[in-house]
Parts: sequence; C-alpha cells; structure tokens
Amino acid sequence: MNHNEKISRKSFMKAGAMLLATPMLSKLDWEPKASSKIGLQLYTLRNDLSKDLMGTLKKVSDIGYKEVELFGYSNGKFFGKTPKEFKKILGDLGLDPVSGHYGAGVENKTTIGTLSNGWQQAVDDAAELGQKYVVCAYLTETERKTIDQYKGYVDLFNKSGETAKKAGLQFGYHNHDFEFKKIDGQLPYDLIASTDKNLVKLELDLYWIVKAGLDPVALFKQHPGRFPLWHVKDMDKGDGSFAEVGTGSIDFQKIFDARKTAGLTHFFVEQDVAKRPATEAIEISFKNVSKMKV
Repeated sequence: MNHNEKISRKSFMKAGAMLLATPMLSKLDWEPKASSKIGLQLYTLRNDLSKDLMGTLKKVSDIGYKEVELFGYSNGKFFGKTPKEFKKILGDLGLDPVSGHYGAGVENKTTIGTLSNGWQQAVDDAAELGQKYVVCAYLTETERKTIDQYKGYVDLFNKSGETAKKAGLQFGYHNHDFEFKKIDGQLPYDLIASTDKNLVKLELDLYWIVKAGLDPVALFKQHPGRFPLWHVKDMDKGDGSFAEVGTGSIDFQKIFDARKTAGLTHFFVEQDVAKRPATEAIEISFKNVSKMKV
C-alpha cells in the first residue's frame, strides 16, 4: 500500500466514522434534558388507593403513566408499606416514584415524617424508595396567618433542603394560591422564593398559579431554572373548578414551550376533585397530555 492509498483509506475510515456518529449526535441533540414521561400525583386517587392499593396502582400503570408523586407518608410507611415493600410494588408495575409530598408539621406535632418532626427519617426513607425530590405540599390555615410565619419558613425550608441534599435528594415547595395574596403588604411567595435556590426548588401548580391571576411563564422568567417540577392541572371553562387536562381553559402548550426557562425535569397530572370516577379522569388527562408537545 503506497502513501496515497494510506491517506485514502484513513480518510474513508474517518468519513465512515462520522457518518455512523451523525445519527447518534442528532438523536442526542434532539432528546430533551427533561423527562417526557407523564407522571401522576397519586393524591388524585386517594379514595381509590385507600380501598384497593394494588388494583389502583395497576390501573395507573395500565393507562400509561410511568412516574408518580406520592403523598401521605407517615411513621416510616408509604400507604402502610415499608420503603422496601413499596419500592418492589412500584417497580413491578413500572412506576418510578420520582417525588413525594410532606407536611410542614408546624401545627401537627404528632405525625412523624414532616419537616418539623422526623424529617431525617422521612428523607432516608425517600432515598431508599428511590425518590429524587421531597416536597413541602401545603401550609395549613393556622400555619400561614402572619408574614412572620412565612419568614420562619425561609429558615425551615433551607434546613430541610440541606438535610435532603446530604441524602442526594432535592427539596422543593408546592404552591396553592394563598401564597400570592399579600399579608401586611408583602407577598408570601416572594419570601419562599428568597430561600437558597440550590437547596429549595419550586414545584409550580399550574392551576393554582392561574387561579391567583398570574402568568406561569412570567414567573419562570422571574426565577429561571427554579421550577423542575410542575403540577399539570386544568381549570373548568365555566365554574373555574378542577378539570381533566385538555378540557379546560389553561393553555398548556404555551407553558410547556417555556419548559427550558422553568428548568422542568418532571411533571405530574393532578386533579384534586373529579366530577367522574377519578380513574376515568386521569385516563382522559393522560390521553390529552400525550397529544401535546411536552
């Protein structure tokens, strides 16, 4: 083989390698960083789960949901199961427990597994189950009467986030609409957002932010990258109540188009109250979300 032949062969092999690599690079460029798997906040099915845990979870899987967000953790148990037991149940059904909801525990001091009582155990159990996020779900009415209470949550949330971080988890806060109602001239959500952005992420409930009269995309721009989790929940066009996703008044496509600004990694369908059987409601929502560019 002469010198020119060596060069030609080398060029051919290099060109071939590039051709082989091109489809792979295109695929990597196309794939979004965020998960496109459709998740479900299991609170939607709370009544069904209390009657038939296994059957209800199987229905969730059969519909096509791949990820779930949990609720109701208490005293080391998920729906009465240990982390090891529940991990196997979910794994067998192909359901990934990405996130879980927890109480602040400021008012309720008896439940173990809140931010204020047994938080380390809650975080350890979440890690064993395979969660990536642990989220403060709600502040009771007595836990949010004054602006000074919210100022106290800045410290509580940061500390909760630090505990979660040490276990390899991310802490977050889930909103309703009351955080956007001023108290003594201050917006509670501004205080929540003043927490350490690395320790405390924000799970945006799209229904409640719209209910509060605000634009989710504007909030993403105000706090870019802060919203890795969303609750995808629709609003009835008539009475403003909860509705199956895709049947109400919220323009989800516009919101999903801003996913990179938000920092979205996972989203969960949720419907607090359904006017039809909840399993039917989540199936309608799944089918409609599946048609969106998410």
